[in-house]
Amino acid sequence: MLDANIAAQLKSYLQNVKRPIELIAALDDSSKANEMRDLLQEIAAMSDQIALIEDADSDTRKPSFQVKQPSGEEKIRFAGIPMGHEFTSLVLALLHVGGHPTKLEAEVIEQIKSLQGEFIFEAYISLSCHNCPEVVQALNLMAVFNPNISSTMIDGSMFQEEVDERKIMAVPTVYLNGKNFGAGRMTLGEILAKIDKGAAAREAAKLNEKDNFDVLIVGGGPAGGSAAIYAARKGINTGIVAERFGGQVMDTLAIENFISVKATEGPKLVAALEEHVKEYDVDVMNLQRAKALKKNGKLVEVELDNGAVMTSKTVILATGARWRELGVPGEQEYRGHGVAYCPHCDGPLFKGQPVAVIGGGNSGVEAAIDLAGIVGHVTLIEYNGELRADAVLQKKLFSLSNVDVITGAATTEINGADGKVKGLTYIDRATEQKHTLALNAVFIQIGLIPNTDWLKGTIELSKFGEIEIDNHGQTSMPGVFAAGDVTTIPYKQIIMAMGDGARAALGAFDYLIRNDFDEDKESEAA
Repeated sequence: MLDANIAAQLKSYLQNVKRPIELIAALDDSSKANEMRDLLQEIAAMSDQIALIEDADSDTRKPSFQVKQPSGEEKIRFAGIPMGHEFTSLVLALLHVGGHPTKLEAEVIEQIKSLQGEFIFEAYISLSCHNCPEVVQALNLMAVFNPNISSTMIDGSMFQEEVDERKIMAVPTVYLNGKNFGAGRMTLGEILAKIDKGAAAREAAKLNEKDNFDVLIVGGGPAGGSAAIYAARKGINTGIVAERFGGQVMDTLAIENFISVKATEGPKLVAALEEHVKEYDVDVMNLQRAKALKKNGKLVEVELDNGAVMTSKTVILATGARWRELGVPGEQEYRGHGVAYCPHCDGPLFKGQPVAVIGGGNSGVEAAIDLAGIVGHVTLIEYNGELRADAVLQKKLFSLSNVDVITGAATTEINGADGKVKGLTYIDRATEQKHTLALNAVFIQIGLIPNTDWLKGTIELSKFGEIEIDNHGQTSMPGVFAAGDVTTIPYKQIIMAMGDGARAALGAFDYLIRNDFDEDKESEAA
């Protein structure tokens, strides 16, 4: 079942298995069960530490299989054939159950072990979803260290009745103890923060004990990462507070315009950026949302959602941007139930069905091209009289037989019933006639909005909510700089954000060497 190269790599990885593993398969007579059996037999033949056991009487989902030690209590199950993006999840499950050490810090492992109560996690995924593996792998790790935690990956395309019954229309979607826990990309830290009620207070206390930084960067995307590297290389005390390292890039699949790298994916680029940042003495404080910014003498204070207050001589704001919403009736009501923002993740859930893409820029046209190979039909709707995407993308779009393009159309409502999207309404801007389309999903691709809500009234923002900066990256507040998509730079590109982060870091360093902070040190000592 595995091609020769993948099989050879897997066999090499399995040499790291230190203790016996059982693959306990619950199979039926379906073709997918036969595929699963073939895969598991192939894996079992690669290592004398792995045994395949078929449990025909199991009353669990079929086909599925569990990964555990013979005497262990690990509750890790794959209800589906974990290929595609999920193949890594399978490999890691085998290694970690087999005794290969994880990269988790001892503190995090102890936090997982100390969780009290029963936690039954079910993660609905699609094999083409690049956000899903991080969730599956996080839940599997928790199940490795705590016998009260179970983790089941469920391929939505194989268990369609469950998907329909639970009205799941976005992946990953996670259920905990039978109730909806959350949807979208979630890190291990985010999951732990939601179920460990005392985590926020403990983290706030730790953060409040930190000394003043020379440079504190708010945001961990390309701009923030670049700023951290440039600042740390100057030998100054550098920190990053971020909701999640990588930011919006984590949700970007294909990147083909990052100079010197012909093609990559967002998560891979973020992993490389994070590795580069960690080469330096940078204090990375993840899962932290900034709440307020103010001056305190010569220092700058950043208050976090958990109540912690960080102080620094300079601050670089690199909070990026988020998907812009349509703001029409039905968008919020059906979000995650047919209203989606990631075609790569959620497109496979609508295989063979009619969908719409809103937006005629590069992202909208790319989404329509992508979806056309999966869904039954795509209708692209653009507000302006013509598409704004690059010519090469438009040429490809118009070559597709299952795509219609409607320009000069204002979407006024997303319609639905029984908790699902059923269509949308738009007005022809030239004739003012109202039209309806029957659809099962609407993918919104109309650009980004800067993450500056928390800064209103504090520093100068443009009419679009972007941070106004000068040619050194400095904002209207002395000692506060900004970089990347959150600012007024005209082109929102990864490579632009990285350059902008470098500029802001150099601007902050220049500010540090030109200002005297001795009086603040004296006041602290007093």
